[in-house]
Amino acid sequence: MIEVDIKGRVGTFSVEADFAAPSGVTSLFGQSGAGKSTITNMIAGLLRPDKGRIAVDGEVLFDSARGINLSVRKRRVGHVFQDARLFPHLTVKSNLTFARWAGRRQGSRSVDEVVELLGIAHLLARKPGNLSGGERQRVAIGRALLSAPRLLLMDEPLASLDQGRKSDILPYLDRLRSEAGLPIIYVSHAMEEVARLSQTLVIVSGGRIIAHGPVADVLSRVDLGRATGRHEAGALLEGHVTRIDDTWGLSFVDLRDGQSMQVPGLEAKLGEAIRLRIRARDVAIAVEKPTGISIRNLISGTVRTITDETGPYTEVLCTVGKQSLRARLTRASANELDLKSGRQVYLLVKSVAIDRRQSAPAPAVLNGDAEMA
Repeated sequence: MIEVDIKGRVGTFSVEADFAAPSGVTSLFGQSGAGKSTITNMIAGLLRPDKGRIAVDGEVLFDSARGINLSVRKRRVGHVFQDARLFPHLTVKSNLTFARWAGRRQGSRSVDEVVELLGIAHLLARKPGNLSGGERQRVAIGRALLSAPRLLLMDEPLASLDQGRKSDILPYLDRLRSEAGLPIIYVSHAMEEVARLSQTLVIVSGGRIIAHGPVADVLSRVDLGRATGRHEAGALLEGHVTRIDDTWGLSFVDLRDGQSMQVPGLEAKLGEAIRLRIRARDVAIAVEKPTGISIRNLISGTVRTITDETGPYTEVLCTVGKQSLRARLTRASANELDLKSGRQVYLLVKSVAIDRRQSAPAPAVLNGDAEMA
């Protein structure tokens, strides 16, 4: 459990953060300059809040009322930055073991275990100058894990990588989320990353927390468009792979309510739990069941809310079983279809619109409760 309730100021920029999150990945999302790094630097002890409290798994790191302010070293926060910050004169293996030696701590993970987790065995004898950007970040993550942290803090770790390198490293972050066994704070302004990796999502804007909670719940909110970005607005659907059609390269994902989606090129095994991110702009709505169309995903749902906007577009939030899906339509279309709360509709999603980069193994069940949409 991560507990943050702080107020502070850096120059003229003020920060006020109040959120709590269970174990797993908690993502701080916001546009550049929103205050994400300031908040995480206060958690790590690099900046001191004016007042408040910070605790991780019951261990108090900062409490102004009680006069507690642990040093950076005693906080045991493994920090992974946008640039890997590896020692250029040391090999990968020496970089990995340096943090443990410098911190004089013996963690529960062996070097071999971390090397296997991050797939870097073939890099051990190399120096950072001979690594790709994604490889350097995997080494930086390994070094942080070997420092025996109580909390792993990842501050824009993929921001300096191109899309190809991001795609290379994301599967390792999926694995880290599932196997690291410690709370992770992940900072990013890339929605595709936080939607894929997070259990808890914290939206930061102007130094304030404007929303936080289970990632699917936060993404389903249509009132956060300015903070999350209209272009990337969407929702998460979770289910299990029930059939794989090798002939056509399609995987069938059951949405747990008797409906399914067909996803092309999905690298998942039969029975695997999958999380799909569907952009609102890739969803169309019909009030009658269409026939003779190429769109393969036709899902029945119920209109929950429609945003009241003055521009050309509107957001329609629909329930699909116990989950949610968003559609971004023109206001003219919504008016002509006579969409209103409670109306039964059909949601159409092109299979080719589901980017494989947006599909990932669903997070593990935490504390007996599934982190569901």
